Amino acid sequence: MDEKNKDISNGKGSKGSLFSFLNGLVSPSKTEEKNSSIPESKISRYVDSIEQSNYISRDLSWLKFNERVLDQSRDESLNLFERLKFLAITSSNLDEFFTVRLGSLYNYLDYNKERIDYSGLREIPFRKALLSAVREFLQEQDRVFEEELTPLFKNYKFQVVKIGDLNESELKDAIDYFDYTVYPMLTPMLFDHTHAFPVLVAKTLIFGVITDSSRSTLFSEDSETKKISFVQIPANLPRFFTIERGDELLFLPIEEIVRHEMKKLYRNVEIQSVSLFRIVRNGDFTLEESDDIESDFVDEIKQKIKSRRLGRVVYMEIEANANEWLMNVLQKRWEIDKYNIFVDECLIDYTCLWHIIRHPEFLEVLEPVHPPVPPLRLKEKNTDIFEVIREKDLLLHHPYNNFEPVLQLIERAAEDPDVLAIKLTIYRLAKKSRVTQALLKAAENGKHVSVLFEIKARFDEENNIREAERLQRAGCFVIYGIGWYKTHTKLMLIVRKEGNRVRQYAHLASGNYNEDTARLYTDIGLLTTNPSYTKDIAEFFNVITGHSQPANYQYLITSPRDMRKRLIELIRNEAENAQKGLPSGICIKLNSLEDRYVIDELYKASQAGVRIKLIVRGICCLRPGRKNLSENITVRSIVGLYLEHARIFYFHNNNEPKLYGSSADIMVRSFDKRIESMFEFVDAEVKKHAINILDFNLRDNVNSYELQEDGSYTKVVCSLGPDEEPINIHKMFFEIEENEMEDINLFPQEEKAETPAEETPEETAPETNS
Repeated sequence: MDEKNKDISNGKGSKGSLFSFLNGLVSPSKTEEKNSSIPESKISRYVDSIEQSNYISRDLSWLKFNERVLDQSRDESLNLFERLKFLAITSSNLDEFFTVRLGSLYNYLDYNKERIDYSGLREIPFRKALLSAVREFLQEQDRVFEEELTPLFKNYKFQVVKIGDLNESELKDAIDYFDYTVYPMLTPMLFDHTHAFPVLVAKTLIFGVITDSSRSTLFSEDSETKKISFVQIPANLPRFFTIERGDELLFLPIEEIVRHEMKKLYRNVEIQSVSLFRIVRNGDFTLEESDDIESDFVDEIKQKIKSRRLGRVVYMEIEANANEWLMNVLQKRWEIDKYNIFVDECLIDYTCLWHIIRHPEFLEVLEPVHPPVPPLRLKEKNTDIFEVIREKDLLLHHPYNNFEPVLQLIERAAEDPDVLAIKLTIYRLAKKSRVTQALLKAAENGKHVSVLFEIKARFDEENNIREAERLQRAGCFVIYGIGWYKTHTKLMLIVRKEGNRVRQYAHLASGNYNEDTARLYTDIGLLTTNPSYTKDIAEFFNVITGHSQPANYQYLITSPRDMRKRLIELIRNEAENAQKGLPSGICIKLNSLEDRYVIDELYKASQAGVRIKLIVRGICCLRPGRKNLSENITVRSIVGLYLEHARIFYFHNNNEPKLYGSSADIMVRSFDKRIESMFEFVDAEVKKHAINILDFNLRDNVNSYELQEDGSYTKVVCSLGPDEEPINIHKMFFEIEENEMEDINLFPQEEKAETPAEETPEETAPETNS
């Protein structure tokens, strides 16, 4: 198939470096002042440092991922509401990025700790490069919304309007809404020498109001008549007030109404200016060690959650022409500068678009969700799930196969009188979780239930603590994580009495026990009764719930014990085979690739002649295609209707492939700071299924982007010939049954790798112990 690539570095199809955004450091936008730029000589040094490094910056790579999400908003083959959805996702992604990644950077900056990015930049210049990249991204967000999406609103008979666009009757309705619903919820918060600076809530709309009371006799004794106060718009109010005008819907932003009626909050004083802004705070916290894991640790988590509302401000979005005095006060108060401040001339916070997307009028216009395809052995409605798993291993591929078999297994186990015990790890749950309900029922029925609840799962801490405490009160054995490691592995074990013996049923997965995200994320899960798997998992649970020291697992590889070490051994085995002239190859699908030790081993394997095909959805710090370093490595990213979350590792192994599923990405945190698992696929049909998943990912020409040596991404565009067709994995996997899977060789011999370079001394990876 003849495929051509479209560069997406600036959204307009022109060719350019990943780091062209640094030009923004020289040429500030029209809403910035000249003194916010950096001298051109420094920019040159920044660019050289970034481009010469053998590694791509983790944070800059993440921004490129969000750019690929934004590229979906430009896709004219999608309907308007799908495009608006992707634009909203880019904003929620950015909020998390500011809260965690930028927050983490400020943990170094604020405490004068040294940090050197993979690009080679120290913390201060890297902050400037990073925030300048963000600035360019935000400008492109606004352009897409204003120029590409807003003109399409009329086709769907709606508008986003301002208060001045309303007629007399509509204005009265908006004012009535303010008087009876909004006004009672608003509280002006004064800041002066007698009032402390108020705690302003992150990720909410806030008005900074400058007033002058000099004309009022009520304040005649106050020598300072010019005041600053703040009005926060409660987050539980809808972002838009909806008005019907004939067959058209008008969406009026709530801030328009509050601004228009602001005088009702400030009677007898003159309002000099009203400026709308929004802030994001640092939410990246660390935990102190405690001997009492059951009480002190949980209490500390709860306290840290509360402390997020007081975290330092790392980002502020403010409307154009904001009051200069207000800006100076906020900059001084929060110790931020013009790099942290982004002036917005469109809507502030595009996550508000969900209000429009989910309006009942438009639900039928959204991209229809394809019904999941049940595995062949589960097509009958009354199929016994235990019988199906006993028959042979079953690989589920979500959302193409739905999550029901997993939920049915847990629910059936809760009710089955022959089930003796249920053990599982939980990282994230659905808000109304069927898993929790099943475990509560199991405990009520007298079964032994052991649950490792990871209460350090970022932003799900409160939900996990609440659900864990419910289970504990019901009599379940609950542990709150393992020391200072996050338990990210996804494993379940069910112990069942069958006649005169006990059989164990296992589920090993890449994704969470969350039926909501299982509809949106692509993941894999293995259901099995293979005694080697169940013995490994039983041993694993003994380790995490007690003080057992594990022997060698047969099919399980865990971190922080030995995952990095074993992964490097598998890579080195391929390099040795290539050097001996034997068939070799590596194909890995995952979310993020960041660990420098593994990247270095992949570089060495490439230099030894190993062909390496990587499918990395998000962060990728490996630089492919660099001469004498990574010429045999290709990297693609798939971004589309579903979020690619599955992890599959393939090693060609001299034509006897080894395949693994995993809960882990190739990241420092996965190897050193988390309890993770890789699980080997041993059943022949399961291996074939996993190889087909990889093969279709490599052939997709609708959702795929190729990473270039300079760090930029190009969209893979299908150029159809008479016998050619687009390959969209987010549709094709719904149409393929397991019995249609083919025998695939991902690395046929006719493919020739580059001539191996000279061997380089091996760098020893760090050893880690559990």
